[in-house]
Amino acid sequence: MWKSLCTLLLTAAMASAQSDAWYAKAVKSVEASFEPATAKPGQTVTFKLTIDLHEGYHTYPTMQKDKNADGQVNKIAFPEGGPLIFVGNVKEPKNPDVKAEPLLGIKALHTYHGIVVYERTAVVSPKATAGEVRVALKALRLSVCDESSCYGPKTLTPATKLTITGDPVPVEKAWAAEVEKALAGK
Repeated sequence: MWKSLCTLLLTAAMASAQSDAWYAKAVKSVEASFEPATAKPGQTVTFKLTIDLHEGYHTYPTMQKDKNADGQVNKIAFPEGGPLIFVGNVKEPKNPDVKAEPLLGIKALHTYHGIVVYERTAVVSPKATAGEVRVALKALRLSVCDESSCYGPKTLTPATKLTITGDPVPVEKAWAAEVEKALAGK
């Protein structure tokens, strides 16, 4: 019985390693950051998710404009609660490559190569206390393909730090309603 169990576990581990082997060949790095890296309670910051792909590989936006391509996307789940309140929508990278995939019924498939940067606005909670905080995505479901193959998505949880310092500042009017709603839901 132990031999069967060990064989099963070893086989599963090998399959997992092989299924993720594409990641090392395709992705140079995945990094998260804030701009600015230091902010006051109430201040608006920009969360940046940077994916650096090796040559010959591409990835996708979080939303395709062509409904027939809606399966070719990356999914980003942002944390809720805590010292940051994510507001607005994800800002997609600029200048995607666009091509048709007639066999799939896709007229405009958007892809990105090289360094790909997604952004989202966040507001430091007016109730946040001073100090350094670690902020991790709940999940990044990263889809990557080369010219002939697509690989099973890899789920990552990139994280970064933000230093909260100083006295609170008023929340920007553009985000005030979303921040109030988030704070009321706590």
